[in-house]
Amino acid sequence: MSKSVGKQASKAAVWVLMALLILGLGGFGISNFGGSVEAIGKVGEQDISVDAYARALRQELNAQQAATGQVVTFAEAQAGGLVEQVRARVIADAALDNEMRRLGVSVGDERVAQEVLGVTAFRGPDGQFDRETYRFVLEQNGLTEAEFEAQIRRDATRSLLQAGVVAGLGEPETYADTLYAFIAERRSASLIRLTAADLETPIPAPTEAQIAEQYEATPEAYTAPRTRKITYAWLTPDMILDQIEPDEQMLRELYDERIDEFVQPERRLVERLVYPSQEEAQAVADAIAAGETSFDDAVAARGLALADIDMGDVAEIDIGGAAGAAVFALDGPGVTGPHLSDLGPALFRVNGILAAQEVSFNEARDSLVEEAARDRAVRMILDRITEFEDLLAAGATLEDMAAETEMVLGQVDYSGESEGGVADYQSFREAAEAVLEGDFPEILELEDGGIFALRLDAEVPPTLRPLGAVRDQVAEDWRETQVRARLSAQAEALAARVEAGETMDQLGPQVELQEGLSRGGLTPPALSEALFAIATPGETRVVATGETAWLLRLDAILPPDPNDPAAGFLRDTIGAQAGQSMAQDLYTYFAQELVNSAGLSLDQTAINAVHAQFR
Repeated sequence: MSKSVGKQASKAAVWVLMALLILGLGGFGISNFGGSVEAIGKVGEQDISVDAYARALRQELNAQQAATGQVVTFAEAQAGGLVEQVRARVIADAALDNEMRRLGVSVGDERVAQEVLGVTAFRGPDGQFDRETYRFVLEQNGLTEAEFEAQIRRDATRSLLQAGVVAGLGEPETYADTLYAFIAERRSASLIRLTAADLETPIPAPTEAQIAEQYEATPEAYTAPRTRKITYAWLTPDMILDQIEPDEQMLRELYDERIDEFVQPERRLVERLVYPSQEEAQAVADAIAAGETSFDDAVAARGLALADIDMGDVAEIDIGGAAGAAVFALDGPGVTGPHLSDLGPALFRVNGILAAQEVSFNEARDSLVEEAARDRAVRMILDRITEFEDLLAAGATLEDMAAETEMVLGQVDYSGESEGGVADYQSFREAAEAVLEGDFPEILELEDGGIFALRLDAEVPPTLRPLGAVRDQVAEDWRETQVRARLSAQAEALAARVEAGETMDQLGPQVELQEGLSRGGLTPPALSEALFAIATPGETRVVATGETAWLLRLDAILPPDPNDPAAGFLRDTIGAQAGQSMAQDLYTYFAQELVNSAGLSLDQTAINAVHAQFR
C-alpha cells in the first residue's frame, strides 16, 4: 500500500476515535436492552452489535443538533430518513469487518497502542498518557480496556480497506475544469435603466373600472390568510421579575458559574506553521534566525496563506505542553520553535499579547442582578409546571388558570403573518399551527423559560378582503403594473433600435458599462440571471421588476479571472468535492457488493428495542 493510502487510513482511524470520545463514547452505555440480544443482525459472520447501532444513532442525532442548533427527535430523524442512513452505515461497516476477517488482515498491537496514546482524553495533568485516567474514562462509559482496544483495532483495520478502495482515484479533472469554467465565467454588459421618471407620459389616476379590473385579476394579492382564533394562557419570566429580589449567595453562585467571562488569563495572537519532520522545521527556524528568510516567506513556501495557520487569540492551555510554555515565555511578538504540537513539529509566531483581565464580583454585581432574577424566575416557573398540568388535568379551563394562578389570559387571531406578543415565540407559532379544535390544552414551554397553553376556538379559511378595505393597495398595484408595462414597452423599442444597427450610446439614456461580472454580480437577481442566460455577445434582453425596466446587452463572455485569489480555491474545492463524491460512491458500491456476497440478516425485534430507547 502506498504511503498516501497509509496516511489516509491513519487519519480515518483518528477521526473514528475522536468521534467515539467526543460525539458519544457514552453510546457504549446504551447496552443490555433488557435481554440477551447483543446484535441487530449480521453480515456474513460479522455481528452488527446493538451498542454500535445505538451509538451511531446517538452520534447522528447529536450531529444534527449541532448543525441546526435545535434538538432533533428520534421521530423526526426517522421521518427524514436519517435512521435508515445510519443503519446502512453500520451494515456497511460490518461488511468491511467481515471482509477483513475473511482476508485475515488486521493492524498490530503497536498501531493500537499508538492510537490509544494519542487520545487527549486519556492524558493526565502533565499532558502525557495516564493509565489511571484511561481506565477511569472507560469505566465511566461502561467499557473495559479490552473492549475499547478491540474497537480501535476494528476501526483502524477497516480504514485500511476503505483507503485501499479509493486509493489512486484522484480528481475528475475534465469534470472539475468544465464545472469551474461555468461557475467562474465572467461577462461584460451594457445597461440602460428606465424608471418612472423616464415615462413618455405620466400615469393618470386609475378609474373605478380599472381598480375593479386589477382587483379581479389578482385576487390572491388581496386574500387574507387562514386565521385561527386562539385563546391562550401564558406566564413568562418577565411577568414575575418584580417578585424576585436576588440575594448575595445567588449572585455569587452566578458569578462563580461565569468566572471564565470575568477572569481571563493572558492570551496571545498566535500563528502555527506545521512541518512533516523535526529536521525540516529546525532548518527553517535556523534560516529565520539567520535572516535568510522570514516567517511569511516560510508560510508561502509551504503553499499556505496566513489564514491557514492562524490560531486566533489563545491561552497557554489551548496550545499545551512545552509549546504553550515557550509561546508564552516570549516577552513580545516573535517566533519560537520548533515545538511539538498536536499536528506535528511546528514554528509558532506571536503577533500580539492580550493582557489578563479580571472583573471582581463587586464590579460585576450590577450586571448579574437582572440575570440572577431572570434565572430564578425561570426556575420558579419550571418548578410549577406539574402544578399547572394537574390543574388542567382536573378540568380547569384556560380562563380558570388565569383566575387561579399567575398565568395571563389572552386571545389572538393567529396567521402565519402574526407578530408581537406571544406570536413572536417560535414554540407558540408551531403549537398554533398544529392545534385542532377539541384538543385538550397542555402546558408547553417558551424559548425564554416561560410556559403557555392554548385552545383553538375557531378557524377562518383564507378569505378575499372586500375591495373597499384594500382599495388603496389595489390602486397602487395598478399604477405599478402600468409603469412596468410602459417601461418594458419603451425598453423593447430601444432593443429594436439596437437590433436595427444603432449603438447603445445613440439611444439617448445614459449607458452603464459593467465589465467582468461574475454570476450574481448584478442586482436585482433577475438582471444577473438574464445576463448569464444570453448565449451570444451582442444579444439584448429586457428585464422589468417593480417600477424599473432595463435594456441589457451582452458585450463579452470572459473566462475565469486567473488573478482572482479565490479562483484557485474554488477550482480546488470543486475538484475535491467531485473526487470525494466519486470516492463515496465507489465505497458505497463496494460495501453493498460485500453485503450482497456475504449475506445480510437483520433482527427487527432487536432494532425495535434500540429505537425504543430513543423515544
